[in-house]
Amino acid sequence: MNDVKTISVALLLLGISSVNAQKKNDPKKHETVQKKPVDSPAKCSNIKEGTFLRTNYPKNLWYMTVKNNVQTEFYNDGKDYIKSTVVFIDDCNYKVIVLEKTEQNNPIKVGDVYNNKVIATQDNYIKINSQLNGEQFDLVLMKVKENKK
Repeated sequence: MNDVKTISVALLLLGISSVNAQKKNDPKKHETVQKKPVDSPAKCSNIKEGTFLRTNYPKNLWYMTVKNNVQTEFYNDGKDYIKSTVVFIDDCNYKVIVLEKTEQNNPIKVGDVYNNKVIATQDNYIKINSQLNGEQFDLVLMKVKENKK
């Protein structure tokens, strides 16, 4: 589990540094990003349904769908997945309980419970704080499309 978290944090930091480098190269874009405030209050319902990417992750590395309170994370070009049930505590807080997974070497276990909180949104971006076994990390997701009902 620590390896997955370490890799996730490293990739998130790599993505942030890449975004910062792009901002430095495009002053006009940098100004636009700074002028747009975060949503107030956060639009927590954005996480309840849709398809999501992590910022600066290619879709073949990782993407997630949420529909009918089922969250499925796909990785390894979509060949492997982790399927979880989503239980909303309130608008911005929810638990993710792992139901099944395809790759046995993945340290995430069936029955693991993640406590998640939407801490900020901006347009189609969602920042989430996730906690498991006393450890916590933040991740930024980008909503790419709505699931059809």
